[in-house]
Amino acid sequence: MSDRPTRILVLCTGNSCRSQMAEGYLRRFAGGCAEVHSAGIQAHGLNPRAVAVMQEDGVDISAHTSKTIDAFEGSTFDMILTVCDSARENCPWFPARAERMHHDFPDPAKAQGSEEEIVQEFRRARDLIKAYCRDLIGQLA
Repeated sequence: MSDRPTRILVLCTGNSCRSQMAEGYLRRFAGGCAEVHSAGIQAHGLNPRAVAVMQEDGVDISAHTSKTIDAFEGSTFDMILTVCDSARENCPWFPARAERMHHDFPDPAKAQGSEEEIVQEFRRARDLIKAYCRDLIGQLA
């Protein structure tokens, strides 16, 4: 990484689960080497189950806010990471110079079943996102 922090924007459909988890892990693994933000095509609000499963792993995202990509209009980023196919296909704005990366993670907010089954889907998505973010920061280092 360069002397200045790498600016990363994580995009998802609703900025409630996957992009919030990725923001939390990228911040954790990058330390001060990256400035990480997340946004969505829409803002669905921070999902309490996402907050809970991240807290289980020692990452506090409870102060994150759900916002749309419009909040970053005019901002420059070094990397745009889309974490769902919908965001990649429907995002209305990308800074021209930013490197684009994509990985489609399962949406735990769509999980059905008992509360425990739903929470297990959140944990599964969390663990996939964690591994991806760890690898990504390793590649940037």
